[in-house]
Amino acid sequence: MSEKNACACGSAPKLIFACSGAADVGAVADQAARKLAKDGAGKMFCLAGVGGRVPGIMDMTRSAARIVAIDGCPLDCVKHTLLQAGFQKFEHVQMADLGMEKGKTPPTPETVAKVAAAGAAKLAC
Repeated sequence: MSEKNACACGSAPKLIFACSGAADVGAVADQAARKLAKDGAGKMFCLAGVGGRVPGIMDMTRSAARIVAIDGCPLDCVKHTLLQAGFQKFEHVQMADLGMEKGKTPPTPETVAKVAAAGAAKLAC
């Protein structure tokens, strides 16, 4: 595992969970998470696996050094999925807080970069 994916305090990964919903903001959240992973800020991980309580995914999530949830709209599906699975300690990026609105936020390089920057700031140790 790359040192960029772990805090200085250990080798546990930093995990990124993103909305990947059908709306434009879901596409932006998903692409921002992929950008963060590509840039080495953390590892994009499977939100559906958390929702389904898949044992290996749950174990890896429990062992994470840091977790960031990126939600595309105020429904906060990522946040609620993590909370319902018992995860309380995670950082949250709500794209509405960044001025992005469902149905009015195309997945441009600029919008993806803005969300990725917010996520990177939340993943910093």
